[in-house]
Amino acid sequence: MVAFSKYLGDELQKKLHMDHHPGTNPEPFKTIITGLEGEYALFQSTYCYPRGGGQPGDTGSLMAGDIETQIGEVLPGEMILHPLAEPEMFEVGDEVICSIHQERRNLHTQMHTAQHIVSALAEDIWGAETVGNQLSTDYSRVDLLFEDKTVFDTEELVSEVNAILNKQIPVHVHEWDREEISSHEQMRHTKFMHRIPKSITNLRVVEVEGIDLCPCAGTHVDNTSKIPKIQFLAKKNKGKGRIRFSYSFVN
Repeated sequence: MVAFSKYLGDELQKKLHMDHHPGTNPEPFKTIITGLEGEYALFQSTYCYPRGGGQPGDTGSLMAGDIETQIGEVLPGEMILHPLAEPEMFEVGDEVICSIHQERRNLHTQMHTAQHIVSALAEDIWGAETVGNQLSTDYSRVDLLFEDKTVFDTEELVSEVNAILNKQIPVHVHEWDREEISSHEQMRHTKFMHRIPKSITNLRVVEVEGIDLCPCAGTHVDNTSKIPKIQFLAKKNKGKGRIRFSYSFVN
């Protein structure tokens, strides 16, 4: 955990990516530097997505007047950390403009929504549980746990996913309380809920209409038609009952 010796104010940082849907084409935003320590900067408010849930953090650039530097991969925590290539060029209290690298964010957003569909269909078809995933701009992988992994058919999964992507299915983001999430019969991926402090009463829920419904803080498109078709890359056995399925987008 980074302790900030140079810090302005004591108000909570506004994590605006949680309220921004769809997660594509983020616009430049104005903010204030409230903390500096080493290479890391804190912003009063930020639309940057911090690394987590298998999705890499945003990168971008930071400007104050005619001064500009690059922002490395944004990191999670109680306060979102923005690594600066040249932090010495800025001071606490500076008003700045942050620009998120749009193409990179857009690909991660498409990949993340595609992963929801991959995981949902693998569960519906074979009862496979997603036990891990990692996204990138070039390809993504999903770790699936089967009772009998010999039933897994990569061609069937790709075909079923692409059939969903051919349709114009809306993707929504909700804010629901814990009780509604825990009791909803169609809710997926709730095993981690006990790790979230009970003081957090509401969680972000992503819904791909009729396909998937689960708590998720990642960025997503607002319609499946905005995701390219996927293609199979690799299948690896990862131990008893586990298969790693990797895919990329069709160019």
